[in-house]
Amino acid sequence: MNIFRAFWVRTRQILEMVKFEHTIFALPFALMSALLAADGKFPPLDKLGWILLAMVGARSAAMAFNRLADAKIDAENPRTATRHIPAGILTKTQVGIFLAISIALFEWAAYRLGTLCFALSPVALVFILGYSLTKRFTAMCHLFLGFAIGIAPTGAWLAIRGTFDLVPILLSLAVMLWIGGFDMIYALQDYEHDVQSRLHSFPKAFGKVNALRMSRLMHFIMVLLLVAVGVQYGLHLIYYLGVVFVAALIIYEQSLVRHNDLSKVNLAFFTLNGWVSISLFFFVLLDTSLLRG
Repeated sequence: MNIFRAFWVRTRQILEMVKFEHTIFALPFALMSALLAADGKFPPLDKLGWILLAMVGARSAAMAFNRLADAKIDAENPRTATRHIPAGILTKTQVGIFLAISIALFEWAAYRLGTLCFALSPVALVFILGYSLTKRFTAMCHLFLGFAIGIAPTGAWLAIRGTFDLVPILLSLAVMLWIGGFDMIYALQDYEHDVQSRLHSFPKAFGKVNALRMSRLMHFIMVLLLVAVGVQYGLHLIYYLGVVFVAALIIYEQSLVRHNDLSKVNLAFFTLNGWVSISLFFFVLLDTSLLRG
C-alpha cells in the first residue's frame, strides 16, 4: 500500500510540475484541425486517441525538458525558485525518466498516426524541446514557443489527411501568434530578473510598454488569420461569430494587464486563454455540423 501511495504522490508531483491541465491551450486547436481535415465529419476515434496521446506526450516532454534545462535559472529567480527541481521536490533523474517516457509516448503516437507524421516527428521534437534554450540567445524566444505549440494543428491535419494544406498552416500561424503574444505578457513578470541576468526576452530588449504593444499586434494578426481560415475552408456565419467571441476575449485579456500592474496576469494567461481555444473549437463543431446537415 505504501508503494502505491508513494507512486501516486510522485505522479501527482510530476503532473503538477508540467502543469498537465494547461494541455487545454493547444489541444482544442489540434482537434479543430482534425475535424476540418475530416471534412466536417467526426474523425475516427483511433486517430483522435493517437492525436491526444501525441499532444500529451509532446507537451509533457517540452515541460520536463524546460524544467531540466532551466533548473539553475529557476533557482535564481524568486518567482520560480519554488518549482519542483530547485525546491527539491523532484530530482533531475526523476524528471529525466519522465522526459524519456514522454518522448517515447509522442514517438509511438506519431508512428501510429502514419508514415509522414512519424518521419516528421524528430523535426517537431527539435522545436518542442529546443524552445527552452532560445531565451539564452534571442529576444524572440516567445515566437519560438508559439511555433513549437503551433505545430499541433498541422500535425493533426497530417494525421487525418496525410497531406499538407493551407488551412492547417494558417491555424498553426494563428496559434503561434496567440501563444507568443500571451507569453510576452507572462514574461513581464520576470522583467527585473531578466535585466539582471543574461537571459533574453522581448520586454527586456524593447521595454514593457513595447512588449504589450507587440503582444496586441500579434493577437490582432491572429484574429485575421482565423478569419482567413474560415474563408479558405468555406465556413459559415457561426464560425465567424466564434472568431468575434474569441477576439472579444483577447481584448478583455489585454485590458487586464498594464506595464505597471501585473496583478491580473494569471487570470489573463491561464483562465481566459483556456476559454479562447475551447470556445473556438465549440463554434467550429457547430459550424461543421451545419455543413454535414
